[in-house]
Amino acid sequence: MKGIVNSALGGAGRISRREFVRGAASAAAITILPRHVLGGRGRVAPNDKLHAACVGVGAQGTRVMMEFLKEPDLQIVAVCDVNRESSDYSEWGEHEIRDKVRRLLGPRGADWGSDWKGCTAGREPAKRIVEAYYAGKAASGEYRGCAAYGDFRELLEKEKDLDAVIVGTPDHWHALVSIAAMKKGKHVYCQKPMTHSITEARRMAEVARETRVATQVAVGNQASEATRLLCEWIGAGAIGPVREVHNWSSRPFWPQGLERPKEEEPVPPGLDWDLWLGPAPARPFNHVYLPFVWRGWFDFGTGCIGDMGCYSFDTIYRALKLGAPASVEASSTPVFKETFPLASIIHFNFPARGDMPPVKLTWYDGGLRPPRPDELEEGREMGEENEGLLFVGDRGTIMCGFAGENPRLIPESKMRAFHPPPKTLPRSAGNNREWIEACKGGKPGGANFEFESLVTETILLGNVALRAGGKLQWDEPSLKVTNAPTAQRYVNFEYRPGWNV
Repeated sequence: MKGIVNSALGGAGRISRREFVRGAASAAAITILPRHVLGGRGRVAPNDKLHAACVGVGAQGTRVMMEFLKEPDLQIVAVCDVNRESSDYSEWGEHEIRDKVRRLLGPRGADWGSDWKGCTAGREPAKRIVEAYYAGKAASGEYRGCAAYGDFRELLEKEKDLDAVIVGTPDHWHALVSIAAMKKGKHVYCQKPMTHSITEARRMAEVARETRVATQVAVGNQASEATRLLCEWIGAGAIGPVREVHNWSSRPFWPQGLERPKEEEPVPPGLDWDLWLGPAPARPFNHVYLPFVWRGWFDFGTGCIGDMGCYSFDTIYRALKLGAPASVEASSTPVFKETFPLASIIHFNFPARGDMPPVKLTWYDGGLRPPRPDELEEGREMGEENEGLLFVGDRGTIMCGFAGENPRLIPESKMRAFHPPPKTLPRSAGNNREWIEACKGGKPGGANFEFESLVTETILLGNVALRAGGKLQWDEPSLKVTNAPTAQRYVNFEYRPGWNV
């Protein structure tokens, strides 16, 4: 990394990874590197369409795929999923996916999904959606240009004109698919959390630097107006030096705190169960693992903080110019052998940064939350929808939604008297657009793998503390827990034989 970073920033000396990320945060990570660093193999001319493939098209992967279908300078040419098709996926509301497809297709989609008996997804439905959408744009009214694969390796081998890959798999597959695509010279957009383990996050950032492709994690709030306002307000001293941050989530919405089932259930038709497991330890199939409920299992997901902390911690990192924590300590309900606990509190202790003081960041999940601030008016809700963020400074407190939405000084009288500082940070066209422009040779996206790797390492260190117990001292350059050698086994993810990054 060091040589590339020095060249990109024009410095004569070597800078540390931590210093690099701090510098990125100070500019909201919008213009970290010039285009020659993240350009290179796979770059397309600005006027050409990017040819992209979607790997992982369950419910969430299908949602993301439909958003990218709307981009005029990107063409989805292939989809991939280990599941051919099923109607047992989870969705955010009744007929949510079906209705989104209908809105996407317009009049041509009026009857779409009328035969569905639940939430339907998989590679074949995804292929049909892609082809129906492009058919509606074609003069002939027909389109048959989307390939469907069950194995991402076959896709990467056969799709010779592919420019980019959009990864929407479960967490334990993110690093393997992303790294394989980058090594083929493909730009990569990866679902959150960026990786399943700390070492994977470091490796993904390394490969991104080596291959010089454009990368982005699906952390849309990094591109938001609210994140920029928080950075500007805190940077201008609106609440003085910040020493505490409290971040609470209403998750989990999925089962946790349970043992592995003893029963083996039949593998559903069309699902390649062994390939779904991939690098994870083999086990008999059971519906307790999928779809969606895999998030609570150590071997597949990253629990509440992995699922949601990638959003809120991204905002916190940018606003406070954080590097790696010096120590982490967690407490929780009972931790089971293979699943995350029902509720937890995790304390991250960050050292001083220049003239900025040390910060204690506390995460709460499972219905737990911080004490109510004294200055918050009686009857006023904390945060938004049972989730939120508090930045506590020497001269005041900012309360906002979970990922920085609707920031307000409290009490409201203080907000009414507040004169916001000038808007100094560049604004964004959106997370997806940032990545597409980076793929075409523009400046890197704010959620590129270089920035997000350290954020990911930190949130996953919280999971290490959950599993190991006690207060962990952390040495970020070496990725080592210095005071508890037995905790080191949770920093890595041991792959099943035959899989590696």
